[in-house]
Amino acid sequence: MKGSAERDDDDARGGVTAVSRALMVLEAFGVNDADLPLAEISRRTGIHKTTVLRLARTLAAHNYLVQKEDGNWRLGRAAGWLGACYQATFNVQEVVEPVLRELSRKTGESASFYVREGDERACLLRVEGPQAIRHHVRIGSTLPLDKGAPGRVILAFSGASGRPYEAIRQRGFHLSMGEREPEVSSVAAPVFGLHWRLLGSICISGPTSRLTEARLLKMAKTVVEAANRLSYAMAGSQRPAPRIDAPATWHP
Repeated sequence: MKGSAERDDDDARGGVTAVSRALMVLEAFGVNDADLPLAEISRRTGIHKTTVLRLARTLAAHNYLVQKEDGNWRLGRAAGWLGACYQATFNVQEVVEPVLRELSRKTGESASFYVREGDERACLLRVEGPQAIRHHVRIGSTLPLDKGAPGRVILAFSGASGRPYEAIRQRGFHLSMGEREPEVSSVAAPVFGLHWRLLGSICISGPTSRLTEARLLKMAKTVVEAANRLSYAMAGSQRPAPRIDAPATWHP
């Protein structure tokens, strides 16, 4: 039976500590990690090596981890089966729409997710903002890739050459003002899947009279954070997204 201190610890964390730590051990592995030594798992998780060893042995008993002859650990077939089940039952709308709704709520603007279709970008999903005056785009409609922040972001992270696209890759986002339509502004960031494969871009958009350059820059960090959350959700990972801060200035 667990003592009161252990129960309090579980309650404070909103779950069972041992389960949370076991999941941290599994999430220590990345797409480029064929195997990891115990010390590296301990470093990545912040859990003491003796605790990591106990967790790893328990996970290995259920085929979630395998210990190699050199002592390193790799993911086991049970982890692979879970990944296969996730991919087989994955529903894009169920993952993307909540992120768009939260982004729209935080910014007060319409939020959209665009994907590439040949030489155009298509609006896959969209959540309209609460403002009476807003920018309208129909789901399924196609727009130019080389005009507007969402398309420019897709081009940049697809490897387009040139200083403008290199600058977008360095910033991690792009904003446009009146580029595709004279009175429309937007700010967009890339969304990735497994192995950092580009899936599309997420953006907010609205009238330039409301979305000034200063306001777009202020919202850029929120858009990047939403893009990061969506990227990890698309890849099936709960690992925290990296923090990217918007710069104080922007040059088109």
